[in-house]
Amino acid sequence: MRIVVALGGNALLKRGEPMTAQAQHANVRIAAGALADLARDHQIIVAHGNGPQVGLMALRSAAYAPDNLWPLDILGAETEGMIGYLIEQELVNALPPGTDCATLLTRVEVDPNDPAFDEPTKPIGPVYTAAEAELARTEHRWTMVEEATGGLRRVVPSPLPVAIPGIAPIRLLVEAGVCVICAGGGGIPVVRGRDGRMEGIEAVIDKDRTSALLAEALEADILLMLTDVEAVFRDWGAPGQEAIGRITPDALDAMTFPAGSMGPKIAAACDFVRAGGTMAGIGRLQDARAIVEERAGTQVQREPPA
Repeated sequence: MRIVVALGGNALLKRGEPMTAQAQHANVRIAAGALADLARDHQIIVAHGNGPQVGLMALRSAAYAPDNLWPLDILGAETEGMIGYLIEQELVNALPPGTDCATLLTRVEVDPNDPAFDEPTKPIGPVYTAAEAELARTEHRWTMVEEATGGLRRVVPSPLPVAIPGIAPIRLLVEAGVCVICAGGGGIPVVRGRDGRMEGIEAVIDKDRTSALLAEALEADILLMLTDVEAVFRDWGAPGQEAIGRITPDALDAMTFPAGSMGPKIAAACDFVRAGGTMAGIGRLQDARAIVEERAGTQVQREPPA
């Protein structure tokens, strides 16, 4: 089967860990082991998050030239190259000798009139104390929101992906049997002007929504979204919370999920399955194979459970 795997940012950096090259190498090595196990029996295409990393790049930019910040599209491109390199190297080490891998910078088109530009929701960067957040608001005019686990984070616009302009070369490599790493961080956000020219724009696209678009374009069988939560939960946070196994998009429509975390994964899963995908799975990285085999995690499918 052909599987698009969307790695959460926590696959590269655990909450509370320092943002160092050593920490990311160690975490990516673990992720590569799980992906390599899946690749023994399936063709995988890998996408990944970049929330902590793009936030770090933004901080470095602000420290270097606070009055002339680098735009998010360029910072996103930098993280695609950096994280893609880490994943590619560790995957090549974990996969059988001779396996071909390729990392591609991926532009993703968004609508410049998307209402998301008026209401930033996508968290990026580290968690701040109240005092640090107030300083960031004042110095950089960043929008900050409270985290459910405490502290505050910067949020930026997260428009919906409309198209992947570079899908043709991605498809060529996939058809040639190459393990492709692409659409990192949701892709580099670009908009098309009236003259047809493309330009970067200040945004971070949700990687799960882009991964669903990628999976649909590549006619993948499965969209697999890996995070640090074992499944989607009914009544998350309540005393009677319950893990959801197999479920349909219609059943999920009747529930409510947090907009900044599980909500985009649910929306991506439903979009992919309704577009013809066999299954969308959500769960922990270490359960990747078990989710595909319906032994763990949540499986979104068109048919209701027996």
